[in-house]
Amino acid sequence: MLSFWSIILIIIAIYFLFILPNQRRQHRQSRPSGVRYARWIGGGLGWALGGPIGALLGFAIGSMAEAPKTTERAEPITRPGDFKLSLMVLTAAIMKADNSIKKSELNYVKSFLVNQFGNNEASELLIVLRELLKKDIDLVAVSNQIGMMMDPAAKQQLLHYLFGISTADGELSMTETSTLKTIAQHMGIPDADFRAMLSMFVKKLYNPYDILEISAEATDEEVKKAYRQAALKYHPDRVAHLGEDVKKDAEEKFKKVAEAYETIKKQRGFS
Repeated sequence: MLSFWSIILIIIAIYFLFILPNQRRQHRQSRPSGVRYARWIGGGLGWALGGPIGALLGFAIGSMAEAPKTTERAEPITRPGDFKLSLMVLTAAIMKADNSIKKSELNYVKSFLVNQFGNNEASELLIVLRELLKKDIDLVAVSNQIGMMMDPAAKQQLLHYLFGISTADGELSMTETSTLKTIAQHMGIPDADFRAMLSMFVKKLYNPYDILEISAEATDEEVKKAYRQAALKYHPDRVAHLGEDVKKDAEEKFKKVAEAYETIKKQRGFS
């Protein structure tokens, strides 16, 4: 017959051999998904850990870090992880906009991400995207957070990516256009910038003057000035802090500005 202490030792052994490992396994499985995703987004995460974006993937950091209660504050630093997670959240919102998620759309997005970020990171971002597609996304709240926390050049590049994804199938539906417009407005992107993006990505709406954000009645000197301003605004160095892959794509936007200027120069016959 087993003694009292023998029974206690057996119970302790069972606990450490079977019960405790199972509890740890369940704990790992039940941890907020954001904890797992945090290491997947290249370059780490900053402000995206909080607010509506962080909540979507369960980062459990609480509300977005409070800004000092003053009219002056340092501009938040947007890390590559903040940028790419914002891109995935807004991509999911666009894909869900028409209440149906097509396999073809996922394929387009996968191809787009591979071209922009490479196979490994694209695979990781697609895992995040698939999780987001299961969520209810408050587009206005998310866009407001990005508008408040992201620097202007990064917001421009983010919208550029979203246009690229939305037009990956060669079309831009009214629903997608409306969703992009809502995103741009709540991120604080001016209407002129939105029209410039439309001209860059939708062939039937192409207008070199819209890309330079001027009217067709502008003088030659005004055209030259607008080009210089656009060249500074869209220069790839302005998004260098988001990584080489993002900077490389920004060069394409920069080329479209130069092409628009060359088109106007040929039309008007000035150099």
